[in-house]
Amino acid sequence: MVYVTGDTHGDFSRFTSPAARRLRRGDTLIVLGDFGFLWDGSRKEKKVLKKMSRLKYSVLFLDGPHENYDILREYPVTEWNGGRAQVIEKNIIHLLRGEVYTIESKKFFVFGGGESRDYDFREDADTWWEEEMPSEEEMINGRQNLKAHGNRVDYILTHEYPGRTGLYLKKNGRQNGVNAYLGLIESEVEYRRWFFGSLHTDKVMSKSLISVFRGILPVEESRD
Repeated sequence: MVYVTGDTHGDFSRFTSPAARRLRRGDTLIVLGDFGFLWDGSRKEKKVLKKMSRLKYSVLFLDGPHENYDILREYPVTEWNGGRAQVIEKNIIHLLRGEVYTIESKKFFVFGGGESRDYDFREDADTWWEEEMPSEEEMINGRQNLKAHGNRVDYILTHEYPGRTGLYLKKNGRQNGVNAYLGLIESEVEYRRWFFGSLHTDKVMSKSLISVFRGILPVEESRD
């Protein structure tokens, strides 16, 4: 089965939680941005990645605004399950923005990236990368890939939420170009469920839109 969870920020305890221990061999867990296990390239970090690579299930992740893009850039891009991806370890894979993947016979559109709220602080500390915000090329690539699939997928996985919904915008006034772009995707594409992680809350926003943080959720509803 395919599961999703929210930002891990380099905290391995998410993968030892009771919910994670219920995953079986051959399952897939997808982190919806801010993975955080590729941050400083230290020996300790590499040991954690090796430990993660020995899990009985695969770990896939989208990037978010809290990633070290210099380190990510070092990994070659390869073809994986119908889209482009970066293999970090044998069962740890970075899913790239705007790609469509086939996982367990289901189509997944993936779009990571987002805008840091702590930009000023992190820029001064040399821990901020402009690559956190998707480029125009990545956005165009995403729409082209969706068009190639008839603008129809089973699931959409993103770090940010689609701005067209207007969710939370009146409350905190926060919207950026990624939200606007995803709002356009929301209006053009037919999908079953959309999961995102940037709000750091576990909440069903609507019948098809779900915010995920600490939870580990199957992408398919039980009635499926």
